[in-house]
Amino acid sequence: MSDVLHAVENGVSWITLNRPEAMNAVTWDQRERIMALLDEASAAPDVRAVVVTATGRGFCAGADLRGGPAVAETVPGDVARTIRRGAQRFIGAVMDCEKPVIAAVNGTAAGIGAHLAFACDLVLASESARFIEVFVRRGLVPDGGGAYLLPRLIGPQRAKELMFFGDAVSATEARELGLVNRVVPAESLEKTAREWAERLAQGPTRALALTKHLVNASLDTDRGAAFAAEAAAQEINMTTRDAKEGVASFVERREARYEGR
Repeated sequence: MSDVLHAVENGVSWITLNRPEAMNAVTWDQRERIMALLDEASAAPDVRAVVVTATGRGFCAGADLRGGPAVAETVPGDVARTIRRGAQRFIGAVMDCEKPVIAAVNGTAAGIGAHLAFACDLVLASESARFIEVFVRRGLVPDGGGAYLLPRLIGPQRAKELMFFGDAVSATEARELGLVNRVVPAESLEKTAREWAERLAQGPTRALALTKHLVNASLDTDRGAAFAAEAAAQEINMTTRDAKEGVASFVERREARYEGR
């Protein structure tokens, strides 16, 4: 069976890591496949939301570097290049996807697996899920965007606590910290993810894409730049069919019927 399962149902692209025997530690080839699927989702009119999840007991136990590019001799710069081409591109692909991305975290998310979840727009977690900034346990610096994502999600002090100690954080604790939107029983995870994703897939897709971009960019810009971007985004959005439909449905006092265009 494929290491990455994929299906499009009711406007939702389901991307499922499928190496349960390895707790879904993600390989180089898997990352490339997932990045390609996210890029396809951005361009495909029939895809209007994405769910990233996994089979088995683990969501993603981190990086499995076997199968990466062969390096005959390591020289200074190789590690940084590998991270830029691998983990950082991977996390960036989630954040840059033009469709809303939901993480349905079914189990342990460690290292790059935790960052994969945190990079998603919405995070659902099974009650059995755990999140671990595992890098310090290996004497490593967090990579894959961790030091960028966590301070923006929970503030620098809490981010440092997670990264300095490397303790496992339960799903409930993660929700209290602000890393998770909702915790659900394991048997309800797929159902809830499907409900959320299909609701998003019925929404104004371009408006959601622009909203995602505005929110992500706002954390790195001043007020003037953020306000200018907001005005430009609304200008662009008002040219879409869905914006016209949204206004018309309000005037006509009926439910909007969005097409994703």
